[in-house]
Amino acid sequence: MDEHAFETIYNLYWEKIYAVCYNNIREMEPAREMVQDIFKSLWERRDTLELTATEHYLVRAAKLKTFEYLRNKVAREKHLAQVTRRSHTSTNCTEEQVIFNSLTEQLNTFVETLPRQCQRVYRMSREQGLSNREIASLLFISERAVEYHISRALKTLRTSLADFMH
Repeated sequence: MDEHAFETIYNLYWEKIYAVCYNNIREMEPAREMVQDIFKSLWERRDTLELTATEHYLVRAAKLKTFEYLRNKVAREKHLAQVTRRSHTSTNCTEEQVIFNSLTEQLNTFVETLPRQCQRVYRMSREQGLSNREIASLLFISERAVEYHISRALKTLRTSLADFMH
């Protein structure tokens, strides 16, 4: 797919893809970001994709993006509620929170040093709660590749955090 073909596809479908995203999540900015991500992915994978039903592919991608967004939103809300409950029951909340924040910050720093694909797979698995099958489907890679990236990330993070704790 060349630049002109991509531009034609974008102009034909961006509004419909935005509508799919927006109608599912009812938030303008995240819907715009999803559309941008979908078309960015399409452009980046233009040499390997063999599209026969472009509109169907884009609508499916939009539905997957909104599902992922809603799932992550629910997971974030559950996590926040859980952290809030824990902080109310903790006797030494301030000290624990400082340690937790420091560890979380360091973990995020270590995650950012992972190779890009490894980092994406790790975040989708551990932060967004997606299954290996869902990750493989969203990233168009095999489940075996997902397992490899998660194992690699965990091994690297274990080593990095062990060094950090000593």
